[in-house]
Amino acid sequence: MDAPETITSAANPRVKDAARLRDAGARRSTGLTLVDGLRELARAAAAGVEIVEVFVAAESSPDDARAADRAACLAACTARGAEIVPLGARAFAKLAYGDRNEGLVGVVRFRPRPLAVASFPAGRPVLVAEGVEKPGNLGAILRTADAAGLAGVIACDGGTDAANPAVIRASLGTVFSIPLATATAAETIRWASATGRRVVAATPAAGRPWHGAMLAGDTLLVVGSEADGLSTVWHDAVRTGAIHLEMVSLPMRGMADSLNVAATAAVLAYEAVRQETTS
Repeated sequence: MDAPETITSAANPRVKDAARLRDAGARRSTGLTLVDGLRELARAAAAGVEIVEVFVAAESSPDDARAADRAACLAACTARGAEIVPLGARAFAKLAYGDRNEGLVGVVRFRPRPLAVASFPAGRPVLVAEGVEKPGNLGAILRTADAAGLAGVIACDGGTDAANPAVIRASLGTVFSIPLATATAAETIRWASATGRRVVAATPAAGRPWHGAMLAGDTLLVVGSEADGLSTVWHDAVRTGAIHLEMVSLPMRGMADSLNVAATAAVLAYEAVRQETTS
């Protein structure tokens, strides 16, 4: 079989179609997204995600330190039916993101599941990220949930698309393997009630410290948006008796009045791990 022809023009329609996937509207209409980076693409393939095509920087040196890893990743993607498309430097630069150019950009079919059809293992906490707007924060939360062995993540009333290439990159590809669902706050509350999970939310105004509540086991660990924190929907649900909500806080001993949402999620996740391992 002849080697595929290298695309050199950044104006090539195939390259332009792929570049449009950085826009949320294009991702919604196609169900596709971009995956930047070797590790992220390899993890997508390992998780069974459909790899549609892989764009390869044709000028990559076969002697560089990642050549063997790149060849293994391409073999895994090819085995999943992906088409390999070599690109010249200008064309590849149109797709590559930031300064971490590893010579591969994949187009994959990926959308998180709605909560109604998602499945989470029992006996472990689920992290709920409500209204998180920054892709880097959502990606970091997914990475933390994976590292801590949580049951999964619910992106609730999302301010950012979990299929955003920046989320995928910040998660180091764990977005493909950890159970992930999307939902509104109201849907999440109904699900918590139906499944009997305890609900614990972090908020600066709470009087109880983060380690004073039971976080391990069948728990929802809820963190709110960067700007507004937890929405009033949760408090309304408490008033109507839909859920019982325990609120905890982390001490703020400096000038700042709140902690980064991804950092807060990490503290809660690892307190749940500590409780599980010391019980």
